[in-house]
Amino acid sequence: MDFNIAEYIRFIALAIVPFMFAVTVHEFSHGMSAYMLGDDTAKRAGRLTLNPIAHIDLFGLLFLIITRLFGWAKPVPVNYGNLYRKTRYGPAIVAFAGPMSNFVLAIVSAILLRVLYNVQVQEGSMLMKVLVPVAGMLKISVSINLALFIFNLIPIPPLDGGRIVTNFLPYDKAVKFAAIERYGFIIILLLFLTRAIDYVLLPAMNFFMNILL
Repeated sequence: MDFNIAEYIRFIALAIVPFMFAVTVHEFSHGMSAYMLGDDTAKRAGRLTLNPIAHIDLFGLLFLIITRLFGWAKPVPVNYGNLYRKTRYGPAIVAFAGPMSNFVLAIVSAILLRVLYNVQVQEGSMLMKVLVPVAGMLKISVSINLALFIFNLIPIPPLDGGRIVTNFLPYDKAVKFAAIERYGFIIILLLFLTRAIDYVLLPAMNFFMNILL
């Protein structure tokens, strides 16, 4: 398949804002849920904010530019010991808050996109020139947020899915499972390099995309 540099640059230009918003809301949701459960670590670190500058990770942004679908932000600091004071499942709640926020953003983006599709505007008008890229951003927002939602729920530490599984395991098994985290990035990288990740993500992505779009 020929590489179209113009199409690639157009995609990146449209994807930057949805991506930054998606990962910012993701990390903010982790921090806010932890704060509501009694841990103010994220707030004291200046991370309980919707300012993307506080959350963006340059390598995560670079990964988006390379893959055109995935990326990440700097993890929000959480003191999991504080969460247990409110509930045994505090860590799972905080972990799930991030992916769930992306699922909600995907739904909202899809609704706004449908609204735009029903707007009657004159061909070639200034309003049309504005709405076309906005529609493109919303469509990309649906894809990125669904990808973040599904990807982060994969049960591999340090992904959110891994933290959720750890929280529900008996203590001895949780310690052994959490130890996988030191190899987590290598495992995830191998999943991408071997394209094995496609067998997990693509069917789920297509399922939700067909529903939302």
